[in-house]
Amino acid sequence: MSSQTKNSCSHVLADPQSDDWQVEYPFESRYLPLEGGRLHYVDEGAGQPLLMVHGNPTWSFYYRHLIREFRCSHRAVAPDHIGCGLSDKPRHYNYRMAQHADNLLHLIEHLDLRRIVLIVHDWGGAIGLRAACAVPERFERIVLLNTGAFPPPYVPWRIGVCRTPLVGAVALQGLNLFALAATRMALHCPSRMSVRAKSGMLAPYDSWDHRRAIYRFVQDIPTNSSHPTWDDLVQLERNLHVLADLPTCMIWGMQDWCFRPSCLTRLRDHFPAAIVHELSDVGHWVLEEAPERVATYLSGFLRTPAVPLPRSVRDGAPL
Repeated sequence: MSSQTKNSCSHVLADPQSDDWQVEYPFESRYLPLEGGRLHYVDEGAGQPLLMVHGNPTWSFYYRHLIREFRCSHRAVAPDHIGCGLSDKPRHYNYRMAQHADNLLHLIEHLDLRRIVLIVHDWGGAIGLRAACAVPERFERIVLLNTGAFPPPYVPWRIGVCRTPLVGAVALQGLNLFALAATRMALHCPSRMSVRAKSGMLAPYDSWDHRRAIYRFVQDIPTNSSHPTWDDLVQLERNLHVLADLPTCMIWGMQDWCFRPSCLTRLRDHFPAAIVHELSDVGHWVLEEAPERVATYLSGFLRTPAVPLPRSVRDGAPL
């Protein structure tokens, strides 16, 4: 690990005993200056880029298994959204889905990524797919892991409680309850997550100011059409047709109480020719519970020919 990486990590570690999480994250830190703050990202290996976009309350650490697995054969790029991971965490910032997607577009253009394999999870789905719809010519494949790209058809009560004014801020920013709870509730079998992995997932979120984006992501979940992100998600779903000819793979934890199997069904309507792997014993954090299986499915998917789908498949009609 470079000295730059060590220095960038040091400010998030309150307890030196938690340094061991960096054993699982031995990547060089890179930064893209943006208006409002620096965006941290990992860029390992060479070849066709795998662009891995995280959700809430995770960060690029969530993709560490795939980065290590594929950096010898591909270019593994994994950013941290502003406010998350090792990116800057400004106090005054537009922490909305559309802004995160614009930031991702800046990174894509800065690195001149082409033939991108987009890999997304949780909020990363809306963020990454919005960026892909803006520049579809740069994308070649899509991999969806327990995510969505439409206004939420429901908001689980456990998340709804976190949106309560004042109480939500105290719970999420003050006590870090959302991130702490996720290390158990986001997994079907919490015992599958090691102490080191839990330490790494929580490391960047060690203070009120460093947890701001976690709370703002929760606030950005629209519950009705008056929310500013509602229309953005409606438009995103309408635009998914521009990506429908791209080979797509969906790997889904079927025990997810947040992005339930009904979300998988809705996405399959937009990508009817997608390869689908349903993991019956896995929850929301698919890559924490089944990293080897995901890597195996992804490896097989990357070996399939990347050819445009027939028009009948793109339109959802039977062949």
